[in-house]
Amino acid sequence: MLRELARQDRALIAGIAAYRRHPWQRTLADPPALWAEGGSRLLDYGATAAPSPDAPVLLVVPSLVNRAHVLDLMEGGSMLRFLAARGLRPLLLDWGWPGEVERRFTLTDYIAGRLERALAVAAGEAGGPVLLVGYCMGGLLTLAAAGRRPDLVRGLALLATPWDFHAGDPDRARALAAALPLYEPALAFAEALPVDVLQTMFAALDPFGIAAKYRGFARLDPASPRARLFVALEDWLNDGVPLAAPVARECLSGWYGRNDPARGAWRVAGLPVDPAAVRVPSFVAVPGRDRIVPPESALPLAKALPGAVLHQPTAGHIGMAAGSGAEAALWRPLAEWASAV
Repeated sequence: MLRELARQDRALIAGIAAYRRHPWQRTLADPPALWAEGGSRLLDYGATAAPSPDAPVLLVVPSLVNRAHVLDLMEGGSMLRFLAARGLRPLLLDWGWPGEVERRFTLTDYIAGRLERALAVAAGEAGGPVLLVGYCMGGLLTLAAAGRRPDLVRGLALLATPWDFHAGDPDRARALAAALPLYEPALAFAEALPVDVLQTMFAALDPFGIAAKYRGFARLDPASPRARLFVALEDWLNDGVPLAAPVARECLSGWYGRNDPARGAWRVAGLPVDPAAVRVPSFVAVPGRDRIVPPESALPLAKALPGAVLHQPTAGHIGMAAGSGAEAALWRPLAEWASAV
């Protein structure tokens, strides 16, 4: 047993060392910004492929706690450039780093304020309602915005989006909420939930998986496409974004603790967030191997949205959007749905 533990430790250390010395760096340049407010920008990925003037416009909204470029990760591995090359015009809402103003934001400030203003700009570019696409936490934000501004939305796509936070493992959700008092000193000092705390929370979802992936990386040819993709994803994962303190409190207490969305108790600017009230074509992608948003948490959205198209790829949370099989798992089905709406 001791020899096996020593062997695994050597493989883990070798994998970490191989990652640290790997030469790959992200070199993709951002497309032009159509609009900016605070640290946020609306990036026009239509400029990467020169779509037709009547190309369907998609406003793509990622999570608040990760860098937006996971959807534009690397050459040959960009969901947004793939969609643009297929006749669509994706606009990415890059939330950016929360500055002094954003650190006082609530979910209402982000949704009824910044997101809705970006949505109005996107609709102006389209000359009418747009397709709204939300990934992970971004799906919850877009769902709320679609309910509030149906005049600006003609279709809604939710990708790996949680809804029932107590489905599958309610004790884990309540434990995250119960830890909020421990984070209060950091929230009060930084006015945000620090990146290190967020990284620890995500790592706790699959603690043994982290060691396993580095051991696997140690066995890869450093020049292989798999090795470059591993480094790209790890660089992205290790470059997180802090979460504004009021939003952190709302999410931990309201979403994870009380399960407000599934209970029908989540409100934005006083209005309930109700999927059943969203009367536009919808597409719900629920990856079957998702450890961050278990399928049991995301599937209720597909049932609650009237007439939703349910897509269930055999993929993980990040792999569906940016992995080696992402084109088949998500990009192509999403492009086909968006082109047909």
